[in-house]
Amino acid sequence: MSKNYLLRLSAILSFALVGIFIIDQNIKLLFVDGFRYYTECIDLILVYNKGVAFSMFAFLQEWLKYIQLVLIVGILFYIYHLKKICYAFPGGILLGAALSNVYDRFIHGGVVDMVYWHCGFDFAVFNFADVMIDFAVLWILILNLKPKFCKS
Repeated sequence: MSKNYLLRLSAILSFALVGIFIIDQNIKLLFVDGFRYYTECIDLILVYNKGVAFSMFAFLQEWLKYIQLVLIVGILFYIYHLKKICYAFPGGILLGAALSNVYDRFIHGGVVDMVYWHCGFDFAVFNFADVMIDFAVLWILILNLKPKFCKS
């Protein structure tokens, strides 16, 4: 791996990571400071999620944030191990969103969630970082399943 390649990969990954982290934390700050909005289908409320999606693994309590940090480091190594620039941006999105949620666990004791869908059925409460994680995972899966989209 050349030094230029590592610099490009690191710059792209860092830009996406920091951008997503800042956007997500600012959205969450609105709700921590008291913003609420209610409609017939979607409520924007404040919930501290002690688990992961659908509150799974909440029983792990304090250990959950450390397990997630290990997973985040693993993802970072995976992206660098792939040696392909095309993974840098979705990898940065994934890492920025994941770090934002883990940061919440350290600061607030749980992930700050705010979007509650209840139109026709009750859905989990989620946040911007959760959406970005799903988006980034889908993007990375497409890159893995369709190598023609990733030439570098």
